[in-house]
Amino acid sequence: MKTLAIETATRASSVAIGEGPELRGMAVNVDGRGHVGFLLPAIDFCLNQAGWEASDIELVAVDTGPGPYTGLRAGIATAQAFAAAVGAQMAPVSSLTVIALRAATGRRRIWPVVDMRRGLVAVAPYRPLPGGVAPDGPAEVVDPVDFKAILESEAGDSLIVGDWRALPESTWTGLHRVRRGRPRYPSAETLLEIADMYQRHDKLKAASDVRPEYMREPDVQINWKAFRSEGAWPDG
Repeated sequence: MKTLAIETATRASSVAIGEGPELRGMAVNVDGRGHVGFLLPAIDFCLNQAGWEASDIELVAVDTGPGPYTGLRAGIATAQAFAAAVGAQMAPVSSLTVIALRAATGRRRIWPVVDMRRGLVAVAPYRPLPGGVAPDGPAEVVDPVDFKAILESEAGDSLIVGDWRALPESTWTGLHRVRRGRPRYPSAETLLEIADMYQRHDKLKAASDVRPEYMREPDVQINWKAFRSEGAWPDG
């Protein structure tokens, strides 16, 4: 299927298009505040690279998180709008899965890390398998102390990938069975590969059924109760 992939769960936004897992065009931008302005020009650029029209797209893959609120909202809203406009199905994929799939290891348990800000990270364990990875436990949002405790309790060797640089250096002190590696960020190119697997295993969704996995509240919230009490709406 001709696929558009949109990745905005971290500081590194990317857009890719491909036929199945075969890459035909890609654009990348590393800027924690630049998701919105990047996406539409990047989609146009990738379509031009492949010589495709928007109406050629049959499947839209998108990273649904976990990740910071603003980036996810931009990516998912764009993906849903595009899919609805052209009548495409969607493949929603976890950012942790996208990172884990590109981790280079044959035996270590993989722990992808996504920086959630406020001193927190999202993590989940994965098992390496021939040609891929499999979830090996639930995703959770933890602080550095709790994540270190999790790693200390591991019976085997671990590989930490993703944005582990968001954690203080003291996190790694004394962890002799832990290694850190790449990739740092999830990539739209990997989304293409996962979307192809989802399509073959009948795991696609309609645009209206795709939901974000924020896993924590946004940085800024409106106190609606206080706002109303100040007279934003008339009584009655």
